[in-house]
Amino acid sequence: MRSPDSTKSEEAKSLEVAEASRETEWTRPSFMRELFLGRFHLDLLYDGARHEEERPEFRDFFERLKRFLIEEVDPAEIDRTGEYPRQVIQGLTELGCFGMKIPKEYGGLGFSQLEYGRVMTLLGSYDGNLTALLSAHQSIGVPQPLKLFGTEAQKKKYLPLCARGAVSAFALTEPAVGSDPARLTTQAEPSSDGQAFVLNGNKLWCTNGTIADLFVVMARNPETDKISAFIVESAWEGVRVDTRCRFMGLKALANGVVSFHNVRVPRENLIGEEGKGLKIALITLNTGRLTLPAATAGTAKACLEICRKWGNARVQWGRPVGEHEAVAHKLADMTGTAFAMEAVAEISAELADMGNRDIRLEASAAKEYNTTQGWRLVDDTLQIRGGRGFETEASLENRGEAPIGVERLLRDSRINRIFEGSSEIMHLFMAREAVDKHLQVAGALIDPKKTVGAKLAALPGIAAFYAWWYPSRWIGWGLWPKYNTFGVLASHLRFVERSSRKLSRTVFHGMMIYQGKLQRKQAFLFRAVDIAMELFAMAAACVKATRMADAKDAHIREATRAADLFCRDSRRKVRRLFKDMWHTDDDFKYRIGRETLEGRYAWMEKGAVPLGFSQDDLVPAEGGRREPPKAAES
Repeated sequence: MRSPDSTKSEEAKSLEVAEASRETEWTRPSFMRELFLGRFHLDLLYDGARHEEERPEFRDFFERLKRFLIEEVDPAEIDRTGEYPRQVIQGLTELGCFGMKIPKEYGGLGFSQLEYGRVMTLLGSYDGNLTALLSAHQSIGVPQPLKLFGTEAQKKKYLPLCARGAVSAFALTEPAVGSDPARLTTQAEPSSDGQAFVLNGNKLWCTNGTIADLFVVMARNPETDKISAFIVESAWEGVRVDTRCRFMGLKALANGVVSFHNVRVPRENLIGEEGKGLKIALITLNTGRLTLPAATAGTAKACLEICRKWGNARVQWGRPVGEHEAVAHKLADMTGTAFAMEAVAEISAELADMGNRDIRLEASAAKEYNTTQGWRLVDDTLQIRGGRGFETEASLENRGEAPIGVERLLRDSRINRIFEGSSEIMHLFMAREAVDKHLQVAGALIDPKKTVGAKLAALPGIAAFYAWWYPSRWIGWGLWPKYNTFGVLASHLRFVERSSRKLSRTVFHGMMIYQGKLQRKQAFLFRAVDIAMELFAMAAACVKATRMADAKDAHIREATRAADLFCRDSRRKVRRLFKDMWHTDDDFKYRIGRETLEGRYAWMEKGAVPLGFSQDDLVPAEGGRREPPKAAES
């Protein structure tokens, strides 16, 4: 067991690396950052302008892709075989799907983030395997970091290849390293001639890795201890796919363990500046994460259709099941949530397209909110379908029933809360940004490294800021008639404004009470993040409904009612979360959790078949391989 000093040292190093990797400046406006500070800037989401008309070339592509999916792609067969059919990959290539986000001058289709998101919504409604393939390729694979940080020579060399179907992958995770980059072991050592780097290491869960032509690889320079990003070609000597991983869902996912043995990487294949690899990865993920909100919005659409049709067709106790209150309530919640999910996905994509917004918080919130809500909707869909939801589509078809693959949808959807940053990591990231301004202003008071003199010297500046900021978080008009132009949705926007001020006060109070221990109060911080995400989703839903009204959409009434219902439910959630910020059993739960780790409740495991692995067997060895498991313990 590691000593407490060793654990603290590792934790400090990890925090130091994480801090060095994050973007520290806020040079562009951010709706959610302002929300955390108690300032509700609706104008950052809605300025009354109408959307531009859908481009004919995009509409044509969208319809051709939809026909291709219906006529050529069998999701059940892909799930059964666990492979991407060659003709499907070829068809996607011919359509240009591998170059959707690549600019036209490099052979791509040049889609905006919003257009790309609509394609991901379409794919998300149909097949998760293809969604993962295309998402990993252009959201976190070679195209996106090259667009943002690549040299012109790199773009000319690699982007046309990607647009023509050369599959790319992202390699960061290692067998013993997940979201903690401080422990990264893959090395890129400068060659003796200074013209290249020599790459050695192993990467785990590299999506598209088993079929990739190109990799973005994160590796550490052993001389400087800094992490950089490199373009690596799979055909190079020393690049090897060691094994393919298989999962609960996404059976065709080309995911595996990839190793690099003395791979010579030309210096010109360094992406961006040396030592900036993690920052490049995080900035790339700002837009890369937006795939999942869009895809899960598509999944929500599929769930809505399944439940609507089943709710009308299936009769129980003399009435369609959808008319029974328990199911009708689920359908209503599904309707409101699906509407909000689409709003969150669309507005986040629009913010990315603007180019003058900082979307690091919005992208994380959209990813976390939609994947969590999407998982709940899929689970509700299985519940509404009952036994047929649990039965495979092949079995349903064999019995002569409609082969609707809800159980496949459930298996494929679960990974979304882990992909591209788990729910916990997303909460930690947003929580850190939520207190960023306070740390800038008053960080000296809670920094254990600061001397008494340094803390005293910081007091005048701290007092000057909070003398204005804190009272202003209590004062403000968030009642009628504000936002009256939004009709029945105005009250919800007023609630968001009032709640944003309350949220900022609550976070400040937590910082003053817990001080340096605040970073360990994850339950407290996570609730603050949950409140902010609900407020963001409420604002997005109201904006989407209002835009539809501005455009005189034929479904104005239904859109307004869906947004209204969603916001009513969100307001109850927000009130409950505010109450739970202070009235909890967090400390008691933490103690019980630690006691469980210590084995004090191991007696409760008696009567079950033992796991068959010791505690040490669960820790990955170097290279990700261990000796065969020990015999089961009695």
